[in-house]
Amino acid sequence: MSEDQIKDALDIAPGDSPPDEAHTVESLSLYAIGLGLAVLLTVVAFVLAQTHLVWGPSIPVALSVLAVGQMGVHLTFFLHLTSGPDNVNNVMALAFGVVIVFLLIVGSLFIMSHLNHNMMPMATMLQMQQ
Repeated sequence: MSEDQIKDALDIAPGDSPPDEAHTVESLSLYAIGLGLAVLLTVVAFVLAQTHLVWGPSIPVALSVLAVGQMGVHLTFFLHLTSGPDNVNNVMALAFGVVIVFLLIVGSLFIMSHLNHNMMPMATMLQMQQ
């Protein structure tokens, strides 16, 4: 075995089989499909935001749908998250991350909505300064 072959054989994760050429071509084609879909969704989002193809008030909804689609493309084609039995830990980690981000957003919105209520009125503050 040559030195390059030894390095390639050692450069795999535990439990993975060494890649063959057909697997490499297949994974490159999947990355190309993912890249094409990601670019397409991005272009569609910019076109929708800049033109009048969609009814004005529905633009945020359309952009949100495209953003969710973009996340799905990235999770599937680039992070290789699927519902297979070997990806349970990855899906659980992703779900935990989504829950944490949701809690941060909801908590921040709760604090910001009650911040104005708990602040001293300006008239009272001006009276205290005099």
